[in-house]
Parts: sequence; structure tokens; C-alpha cells
Amino acid sequence: MSTLDWIILSGTLLFIVVYGVWKTRGSKNVQDYVRGGNEAKWGTIGLSVMATQASAITFLSTPGQAFHDGMGFVQFYFGLPLAMVVICLVFVPIYHRLKVYTAYEFLENRFDLKTRSLAAVLFLIQRGLAAGITIYAPSIILSAVLGWDLRTLNIIIGSLVIIYTVSGGTKAVSVTQKQQMFIIMGGMFITFFFILGYLPADITFSKALKIAGASDKLEILNFDFDPKSRYTFWSGITGGFFLMLSYFGTDQSQVQRYLSGKSIRESQLGLVFNGIFKIPMQFFILLVGVMVFVFYQYNHSPLNFNPSATKTVMDSPYAKDYILLQEGHLKLEEQKKIAQNKYSVALELKEYSAIEDARIQIVSLNKKDSTGRATAKALIKQASASTETNDKDYVFIHFILNNLPKGLIGLLLAVILSAAMSSTASELNALGTISALDLYKRNKKVVTSEKHNVNASKIFTLIWGILAIIIACTASLFDNLIQLVNIIGSIFYGNVLGIFLLAFFIKYVKGNAVFFSALLTQALICVIYYYLIHIHVSGEEKLGYLWLNFIGAAFVIFISLIFEGFDRLLKNPPIKTS
Repeated sequence: MSTLDWIILSGTLLFIVVYGVWKTRGSKNVQDYVRGGNEAKWGTIGLSVMATQASAITFLSTPGQAFHDGMGFVQFYFGLPLAMVVICLVFVPIYHRLKVYTAYEFLENRFDLKTRSLAAVLFLIQRGLAAGITIYAPSIILSAVLGWDLRTLNIIIGSLVIIYTVSGGTKAVSVTQKQQMFIIMGGMFITFFFILGYLPADITFSKALKIAGASDKLEILNFDFDPKSRYTFWSGITGGFFLMLSYFGTDQSQVQRYLSGKSIRESQLGLVFNGIFKIPMQFFILLVGVMVFVFYQYNHSPLNFNPSATKTVMDSPYAKDYILLQEGHLKLEEQKKIAQNKYSVALELKEYSAIEDARIQIVSLNKKDSTGRATAKALIKQASASTETNDKDYVFIHFILNNLPKGLIGLLLAVILSAAMSSTASELNALGTISALDLYKRNKKVVTSEKHNVNASKIFTLIWGILAIIIACTASLFDNLIQLVNIIGSIFYGNVLGIFLLAFFIKYVKGNAVFFSALLTQALICVIYYYLIHIHVSGEEKLGYLWLNFIGAAFVIFISLIFEGFDRLLKNPPIKTS
């Protein structure tokens, strides 16, 4: 990286931290610290909600996902608009009317303290792990690509977030996320136009889309009913709906964003904003990945985009075999260029038979390319079984570092780190709030002052920040970190959502039935996850993880109804008549 890149990167991150601390100094009570003084307008809420979900994982992993598998991942979000409608009509009015500080405070009003505490603990477990992973995901990639020390990166990202999150609470998170979203989307748009500019002069955007389509990268809809498939229209509209309903409706990291709204209407408009623009945003990020794919049809790409994996195999006895694969890869790239040029000319001339012949040749060459990359991964595994061969998350950052001009590299790295900071800040803010209000304050025997509660929230936020850094520094013990964030959420979200759905819609069920059914459901979901997903090789799972959200919610509701029925039967046995 050049000096200019370093200046832009450090200046951008420093501005975010300083602005967040300055803009939100002086939070004196819980109302200010936790709910941001209820001053947020719909635009700030909408951007904050989007930034909370759009972590560094989104901007590192999603383009790589599109590069390898095409646009199908967008189906993951198909349930989002419907979830936003339900949350706006049901969740938001109730939260605002009751003036709760946390989503789980509502559960005590409806059920009892133990149900509130259980939901809070489930949130702390899954979101605490996610906070560490959110820090670790960009750290490991930037460390591998730039040669930075991994633990140092974890500490830098975590510390920057802790400074303004502890200082300003919810308001600090919201105002900084607004700036971060402008930086993030500005950087992505600039990158997109640079990619188009790097394509051959005769390759227009329209033609680039056709080239991507010839390689099956634009297949958006999959109506396959197979529950094993991770991303289909049906898994998105059902499992995705329940995931989004739980995430935006019950996860404190999101609920806290719109509880800061000036009114119910401002909160609702903010969520509608998210529902309208989230799918287009995700579509655009995937499209960036597809354009990177088109770029590499005309330019050299490595056999494996993970530089540490390549170094591992080149330092092993398999180096000669890998070099032979690289030479074959270079020859194949030349053949792909010729095939793409034939396809481009045929498109110009509108010779449909030639178009089809060229398309068939492109598909054939892509299969050979996939086979070569799979062989390269196998060699890397033989060289070192512990080396991560999945290079999806390295595609975009490889393009950034090797093709973008000076200055823009620094901006794009700032985008990645800003995304990591925005998601982590929301998570730490929520973790501190839940720990202070739902567990510490609620179970404390004496009445505490506003200042005491604010200080407690700050202390717990700091503690969770330190724990997140520790989790990030030990996260190398885990595999598949990018998928792990969504999987962890799916294991817990359905259960928690089921509790809230019972609270909103089924007055028949009381606290004891909900509490014990939630405990049983969580155990059942863990068993289902282990035997149908965890023990199987990626891509060969017996159940797509998105379905866990639907199953968890359904189990809680069904088992609660049974428990409540038995409880009432035991309390009021039928009168025997002779």
C-alpha cells in the first residue's frame, strides 16, 4: 500500500471515531444512552439498521459468493420486506407504547422474569460469539493479504469500536453508522465503475451481463423444493422470513436502533426504508462480484485467491505439481479469452447459432477451470491439512489490492473496516444494554440511580468489547467463519422468535409453559443442527440452515400449547359424573 492509501485509511477511521465521541458527548441518563434520547429520524434509523446488518463479512464474502456461485444468494433476503411489514404493524407499536428499553423487557410484562432472563441469555450467547467473529472475519483476511499481525488487527478494530460505543451509547452508534454507510456505498459504487472501465473497450455493461449470463452467473431464482439447498426462493421466503422477523424484531442490536426513533412513525419509516433498499443493496454488491468475474475472464487470476494458501503449497513438496497446474491455468485463460471474444463478436452480429456455440464452449472451459481450482485446493490440503482452501472471501480484496489505483485501495480498506466497526458497535451496544438492564439492574435488590445505570451499561459494554476481542483472537480454533455467523443466529433466532410470537398473538399460553418449551426447543434445535448440518461436509447437508428459524419458532409454539394444556388440565381436572 502507498503512503496515500495509509493516509486515507487512517484518516477515515479516525474521523469516524472522533465524530462519534464529539457528537454524542454527555449522555446523562438511560434514556439518552440506551435510546439515544429518542431523537433519531427515519433516515438515520434506516441507515443504522442497514449498517448493523452489513458487516465486513457482507463486503468481503458477498462479491466472492457471486464470483463463484452467481446471484442466487440474493434469495436469502426475499423474506425481508414481508418481515418489515409485520414488525412495523406489530412489534414497533407495542415496544413504543410500553416504552421499553429492551425487547426482552416486554417478555417480563407478558410472561415472567425467568422467561425474560432466558431470552436475554440466549441473545448474549449468540450475539457475543457473533461480535467476536465480526471482528475476526476482516482481520484474518487483511492479515493474510497485507501481512499485518492478526491479533494486532483484532485489537485495533475492537478498540476503535469500544472508544465511541462506550462513550456515546446508542446515539454514537447511530450517528457513526450513518457516516459509515455513506463511506461503504460510495466506495462500492466507485469500485463498480472502475471494474467497468477495466474491461476491454468493446465490452459494454450490457455485453458484460450477457457474458456473465453465459457462465450461469445471473440465475437469481431457484424454485427447487429440495430442503437441502441453502438458497432457494422457498428457503428465502419462509426460513429467510422467520430469520429476518427474529433478527429485526427481537435482536436487541436491531431493536435498539429503532427504539431511538422520535416516534412510532419515524421508527416505522426507518424500517420501511430498510425493507425497500436492502435487497437492491445486496443485489448491487452481488453484481459487483459478477463484474469481478467478467473482469477475470479477460485478465489473469490466481488458481487460489488466498495468498497464504498459495505460499503454503509453494513451500511444500507439492510445489512442482502446483506450478504445472498454474501453467495449465494460464493456457486455459488464453482459451477463455478467445471464447469470450467469439461470443462478443457473435452478439454484435446477432448470429444466434454462433452465440450458442460460443456459449457452450465457455461453459466447457469454465468446467475445466473449476476442475483445475478443485485440484489446486486438494494439493493445498495435502501440503497442509489446517490451511483454509475456500478462497471466496479473498476474491474481492485480491482485486482491490492488485487493480485499483493508489488512494482508492485505502478507501476500500476503510470500507471493509468501517463495515466491521458498524456491526460490532451495534452488537457491543446491545450486549452492554441487555447485561445492564435485563440481568444486572432487574436482579439487583436495591433501586439504582440513572447515573449508576448508565455507568453499568458502559462497564458492561467495555467488558463485552474485551470479550469480543478475546473471541476474535482465539477464533482460529473454528472453521467456516463466514457461514458461522448466520448459522449461529439460525440456531437461536427461531426459538426466541417463537417466544415473541406467543407473547403477541396467543394470550392463552402463560410463562411456565413458554419457559420450559423454549428450553426443550433449544435442545432439540441443537440436536437437529448437529445431525443434519454440522456432521456433514459443506454442500452435502441434509437440511439448509435457514429452515432452523422456521422449525425453532414452530416447535416453541406447538410445545408451549401442549404444556399449557396439560398444566391447565392438572390444575382443573374434569369433574366426574356418575
